[in-house]
Amino acid sequence: MAEAERIIGTPDTPEDGGERASAPAPRTGRGRRIAVLFMVAAFAYALDLGSKLLVVAKLEHHAPIQLAGDLLELHAIRNPGAAFGFGAAFTIIFTVIAVAVIVVIVRLSRKLYSFPWAVALGLLLGGALGNLTDRIFRAPGVFQGEVVDFIAPRGFAVFNLADSAIVCGGILIVLLSFRGLDPDGTVHKD
Repeated sequence: MAEAERIIGTPDTPEDGGERASAPAPRTGRGRRIAVLFMVAAFAYALDLGSKLLVVAKLEHHAPIQLAGDLLELHAIRNPGAAFGFGAAFTIIFTVIAVAVIVVIVRLSRKLYSFPWAVALGLLLGGALGNLTDRIFRAPGVFQGEVVDFIAPRGFAVFNLADSAIVCGGILIVLLSFRGLDPDGTVHKD
């Protein structure tokens, strides 16, 4: 009985010195963290979608635009595969992976109490939604669409803002994991 009272924060018995044990503080702010996740996702998705609409309208079938000398150019391409054009024959598999990532992030959001994790997962979600939109709605067909890529650094693969959001979210998750911070807000000192 004294142990139960200690856990819920009621006064202990006089033989324990009459000290009051404090209950763990309730977690607050989960709703705000979920809102942050979805706001970051919506922002990343809107930037990606807007940039792709602009690229298709103004840059596709035109000469590339040089930026920063020859270090960076805007060059519209359609990519049926993954990074570096790998896996062009597996477009449907990339679509299924994107859907799975979205489902996992939405399910994980129910346990989310960490602001940095909300930002990281929001970036992943926005990026996954951006590329999934291309896979669903662009030619050659539903779930086989080619992703619009247009950022072309010299000597590197051509990518888009969704890819950038995914990479930034992934890097942030790795950093948070190294620091021992979990999505539920707990910190591990391993």
